[in-house]
Amino acid sequence: MSAGLAWRREPLPLLDWVAAPSGVRVSFTCRHGGVSSGAFASLNLGALTADDAANVAENRRRAVSGAGGDGTTATMAWQVHGTDIREVTDRPSSGRFLQPGAEPFPKSDGLVTSSRGRALTLLTADCLPVAIAAADGSRLALLHAGWRGIEAGVIEAGVAAVGGEAVAAIGPGAGPCCYEVGEDVAGPLTRRFGGDAVRDGRADLWLCAERALRTSGVEQVAVAGECTICTEDRYFSHRRDHGVTGRQGMVGLLA
Repeated sequence: MSAGLAWRREPLPLLDWVAAPSGVRVSFTCRHGGVSSGAFASLNLGALTADDAANVAENRRRAVSGAGGDGTTATMAWQVHGTDIREVTDRPSSGRFLQPGAEPFPKSDGLVTSSRGRALTLLTADCLPVAIAAADGSRLALLHAGWRGIEAGVIEAGVAAVGGEAVAAIGPGAGPCCYEVGEDVAGPLTRRFGGDAVRDGRADLWLCAERALRTSGVEQVAVAGECTICTEDRYFSHRRDHGVTGRQGMVGLLA
């Protein structure tokens, strides 16, 4: 794990981007610290599961509060594995963060803001959560980056949305130890990022995301290097659990 990221245990386990610019707060959640049970134990943030909506709402409240935000004003996205980045302002948007499933959020795989105090949240269960911040702390983007989005350019879109000098952090996701792929995935990734993007039939999304960031001019990149597939005691994994699982996430805000 990069030195720019560190775990803390209170008020719940969170992986913090400690090297983020002043005024930028970003935390990556794991599966612990919530109220859900069974396959969704315990900090499931995803509404599109068989978990109880009241449990998801409480888990979301805890996650955002733990990261220093307010769940009543938080927003997120209806993620579609694309490259669109939604600008978040002080104006309310569709979607009800603490009423899971009540109203859909706008479709996008990235959120970017210059507004202070409004928490942004995106969900993952093997795809990479990526945070990009302006070096002066004036702007923050969060990205949901699966192989399709990374290959299509969601990382570059996020860097462009932040603008100017930026730094980044790549959170936990499917690792090169476990992410087995076929030629339908290997071909596009190796053509885009080089032959070592897929080794022995396993894709290295961490490498692909970091290369996309660096070729976009981001020189400082912190990488969690924790695989959601094989770290069952810490993370949900859609692939490992054959779709019956919860969602961890990333919470960020400009303080």
